[in-house]
This record gives sequence, C-alpha cells and structure tokens, in this order.
Amino acid sequence: MTNFLIRKFIKNYKNIKDNKVRNSYGKFAGIVGIICNTILFFMKITAGTMFGYVSVTADAVNNLSDASSSVVSLMGFKMSGKPADEEHPYGHGRYEYLSGLIVAVLIMVIGVEILKSSVEKVISPNEVEFSWLAVGVLVLSILLKLWMALFNYSLGKKIKSATLKATGADSRNDVISTTVVLIAMVISYFSGIQLDGIMGIIVSLFILYSGIGIIKDTLDPLLGKAPEREFVEEIRSKILTYPGVLGTHDLLVHDYGPGRQFASVHIEMAAEGDVLEAHDILDTIERDFNKEGLHMIVHFDPIVTTGDKVSNLRTWISEKIAEIDSNLTIHDLKIVACKTHTNVIFDCVMPPDFNMSKEELNEKICNIVSDEYPTYKCIITFDKSFAALPH
Repeated sequence: MTNFLIRKFIKNYKNIKDNKVRNSYGKFAGIVGIICNTILFFMKITAGTMFGYVSVTADAVNNLSDASSSVVSLMGFKMSGKPADEEHPYGHGRYEYLSGLIVAVLIMVIGVEILKSSVEKVISPNEVEFSWLAVGVLVLSILLKLWMALFNYSLGKKIKSATLKATGADSRNDVISTTVVLIAMVISYFSGIQLDGIMGIIVSLFILYSGIGIIKDTLDPLLGKAPEREFVEEIRSKILTYPGVLGTHDLLVHDYGPGRQFASVHIEMAAEGDVLEAHDILDTIERDFNKEGLHMIVHFDPIVTTGDKVSNLRTWISEKIAEIDSNLTIHDLKIVACKTHTNVIFDCVMPPDFNMSKEELNEKICNIVSDEYPTYKCIITFDKSFAALPH
C-alpha cells in the first residue's frame, strides 16, 4: 500500500537524494496524516460524546492534535525546502527539526489535558453506556493507526527524517493507547467495574513519556549532536580507499538539516610525495563526497615516512597512550632535533568524558616518553574529540 501511494503521488520517488523529492515525501506524509487523523477525530468524538466515554473522547482529542502535528510537519517540510539566501547561506533545512520539536510539544500538551480530564473522571465517576459502535470505531482506529505508524516510519527511514520517525512513533503510541481503551471498555462491560478514568490516566502518562523521548530526539540535531559512529566509520573507510592516504583525523560535521551536512577532515599523506598529485587526490575526495550530499573540505597533513625513527616513535607513543585510555589517539607527530634535546611535537585527542585534566595527562605522557628517551621533550596540543576518527 505504502509503495503504491509513493509511486502514485511522488514524482521521481527513487531520487531521494534530491531535496525537492525528499520534501515531496515529507509533504505527502503530512497530507496523509491530516486526512486520516481528521477522520478518526470525528468518528471518536461522536462515539465518545454519545456514550459518555472520557477515554474515547480523550483519544479523539489526541487524534486532533495528531492532525495539527501533521499540519506542522507539512509546513516544516515546505519551509525547509526553501533555497539558501544571503541571510541563510546554509539553507533552511533545520525548519524540519523545529517542526519535529513542535510536534513533540503538542504531544506533551495533549497528554497533560488528557491526564486532567481522566483524573476528574476517577474522582467523579459516572456510568457510561456500552456500545458496539464505539468498539467498532476503536478497532478501525487501531488498524488505521497501525498502518500510519508503518507508513511514517517507512518514509522516515527512507529519507532519514527525524520528524517522520517521530510521527511514526506517535502513531505507534496511539495504537497502544487505543488498544488499552478498547480492552478497558470490554472489561467494564462484562465486569461492571468502571475503568474509563483509570485507562485515561494510563493513556495520558504513556503519551507524556513518549513525548519526552521525541523531544530529546528532535533537540539532539539542533544542539549539535555528534555524528553516529557508523557514519564516521563510513567516511573514514571511504577516505582510506584513495591512493596515498595514510590516515585521517579531526573530522568535524555540521548539520544544517537533512541533506545539508558540511564536514571538514584532516588527511595524512606522505610528505615526500608529489604535492600536485596529492592535491589532485584531495580534490577528488571532496568532489566524490559532494556528489553524495556531504559538502567536504579536506586539509592536507604531510607525514614524514622516510626513515624508521619517526614511524617507530609514533607507533610506540600511540601504544603507550592507549594503555592510559584506549580512546586516546595522536596525530601530526614531528621530531625536531636541538643541541641539548629533541622536541617531539604532536596532537593528542581527548574524548569528552576523559577523567584526567589536560595538565595531568600532559605530565603523564611526558614522563612516559622521558623515562624511555631522556633527551626527548614532548610538546603536546590537546584536541577535543568532536568526531574523532580512529587511526
């Protein structure tokens, strides 16, 4: 069903790397959400009002909020599709993240409202009239919401959209909450115990819990979350396939919205090689990443490879530092001989959660090196690990 709708309503649906096509996916998902949730709202509000079920009415209001969320998502995709301009040279892609955050806030608001009405129902319970019509409405809602969850998650995974994944998670939550309401309705009918208000409270708490999770997921890219390990390893592996590349480090990724990622990385190549040839390889790396939608800027780090002294020292220091913490790495090691001593100059990358200060780590590394090489003096620059690539 989902694939049929995609082929029917989205032009060039296979070209998801094109931002226009990607935005078409998001807009289409928003329209589907508005239509389906509006239908469910009118069905449930009618049944809940007719037969006095606060939990069904609450579920109806939840669907209305979902319809509003779909409107927000639709507007988010529409605004994120705006081209870059003088004031926003990186485009407007973060509007999609903002729309996802608004969806999450709406979910939280509706959860609070449902909780209030459900508590009132528990405090002041009243008889409700059992209706197979209401049961049928809930069953239909469960089936439709189950399809919507799969539909939104499928599209979200296809175009890597946090907003659509959040919408899919919300639809999944609706399936669970509506199922709980249905079970409570049937139990109340056969046992005579009024569970309507209690089930409303359970549904509202579940909505609030899921809302908190969705807020976190949508805030992360806005706050500058580190790139996923798989993404970092994919970049590293691709770079290492090019001729002459010895290693990489200092990867920085800036996310300005889906399909609008910018990155910079240092690439190590032999200092003794042809500079023009190395420059051509680095240009090729940049172009290849740009074709895949990642705007890459490469910095050339020349590494002395002739003679075993530098290479052996780099390996030895790397091993000794790894004994302190396996997440510590070094790069850009140089040896400068002076009259009375030898300077060993290199950068050391510290992970964010490292339990030693720069001063403590500097002293520890210097002592390790001087114990083995008394005339060697370490000059260390400590880098912060934004998305460090392993050597």
